[in-house]
Amino acid sequence: MDFLSLEYGSFLVSITIIYWLIPNLQARLLILLTASLMFYSFMQVQYVWLLIVMLVINFWLGGEIRKGDQFIKQWLLFVGIFFDVLLLFGFKYIPFVATAIGNITGLPVGSSLAIWAKVNIVPPVTLSFFVFELIAYLVDIYRGNTPARDFLSFATYKLFFAKLLSGPITRYQEFAPQLLTRSRPVLPDIAEGVWLFTCGAVKKGIVADNMARFVDLCFRNSDRAGSIDLWLALIGYGIQIYCDFSGYIDMARGSALLLGFNLPQNFDFPYLSGSISDFWRRWHMTLGSWMRNYVYIPLGGSRGGLWRTCLNLMIIMLIVGIWHGANWGFIIWGIWHGAALVGHRLWMEFCTVFEDLHKIWKPLPMKVFAVLITQLVVFLGWIPFRLPNLTDTSMFLKRLWGYESDPQFGLKIYVESLGITVGQIALLMFGLFVMMLAAYQCDRAKWQLNWQVKLFLVPISLFLVSILSPDKKLPFIYFDF
Repeated sequence: MDFLSLEYGSFLVSITIIYWLIPNLQARLLILLTASLMFYSFMQVQYVWLLIVMLVINFWLGGEIRKGDQFIKQWLLFVGIFFDVLLLFGFKYIPFVATAIGNITGLPVGSSLAIWAKVNIVPPVTLSFFVFELIAYLVDIYRGNTPARDFLSFATYKLFFAKLLSGPITRYQEFAPQLLTRSRPVLPDIAEGVWLFTCGAVKKGIVADNMARFVDLCFRNSDRAGSIDLWLALIGYGIQIYCDFSGYIDMARGSALLLGFNLPQNFDFPYLSGSISDFWRRWHMTLGSWMRNYVYIPLGGSRGGLWRTCLNLMIIMLIVGIWHGANWGFIIWGIWHGAALVGHRLWMEFCTVFEDLHKIWKPLPMKVFAVLITQLVVFLGWIPFRLPNLTDTSMFLKRLWGYESDPQFGLKIYVESLGITVGQIALLMFGLFVMMLAAYQCDRAKWQLNWQVKLFLVPISLFLVSILSPDKKLPFIYFDF
């Protein structure tokens, strides 16, 4: 059930009305849980049982961790994390690992297993997000937090349809107090929820999906594209993935708000970051928070000296890359960002020795330059992320400088397929940047439209989405992760 479909709109409105008409708290939770199971069943009914089994086991482990002594707690935590990671590995990484083993050893059994797994194992949608939330739940209980008071509350939190598929990653301790709310939403809250959902729909339907047409054509024909075409496609992909994922998050947060739940923010204008570390504080913020709390700090964080800090940063970003998918492109993307974070950390250490270097970045032109350098690193990293085949990545990189496009490329791509010129595409991208900059300034100035204006703009915006989005609806990119 796609967020941009009429089916989801009808589903959300129906559940919202039923939910607020029922005064009993337990009945409300049961309605939400039933709705969430129905929602997931529309996508992969064959895996509903798996999610329930994982919930039962982790709920039981959480309760036992709370009651046990230190040794029992450590043992049960290990068992829970091992179980969750094993399921993630089994469904998501067997083909990749088997192929790698076959290539390294030359044994045909590796290739045979990889082929069998690719044909017979379909990873459940949401498994990566699902596992990370379960691990966080167990670790938080081990650290002294209170486990779920009953299975209904835990299952409702974990399966809540608004965040089920692609986050944002939400800790139980952040979500649990909201399960106890009984107050009905006031009109400004409803307006904000509808407005958030509409903003996400505009990002996804108008910007991301239309940009995807140009990006897909250029990436598929990169051997015939010129350097200018590929740079535009690379920038377009950065816009696409940001609007696709942040659009999903906006729609998820808007849906949740209609039901009285506040989900955490996941993006904070990451393409205006002035350093790679700042970028990762503002991109996929809940994943970054998860990595910091449950991997980076347990590894020692920055407490073990400079080189241990650098090693921890590399490990973190390698895990982030692997978490996104089982191919070399994601691994290289993770290593690239890890190297960038290490480079930034070393530079900051260098600046502490030579304090005058900090003053270099204070003038506005140097701040702009820092943003441009940061985004160059980020956008170059999108190449292996988008092209998991390393041969394609290598060719794309080589053609970024000094290549003219095939004479037929412009005719087929711009004229026949898109009906738009290179200059017009570049102008559209610049316009999107200006809009993002304006939105950033409004956000930092705490300036917002009042709820009446938002409600007025909602039907207009949704109408524009209906007529300007492509006929072929594209799945959300992060559904694959």
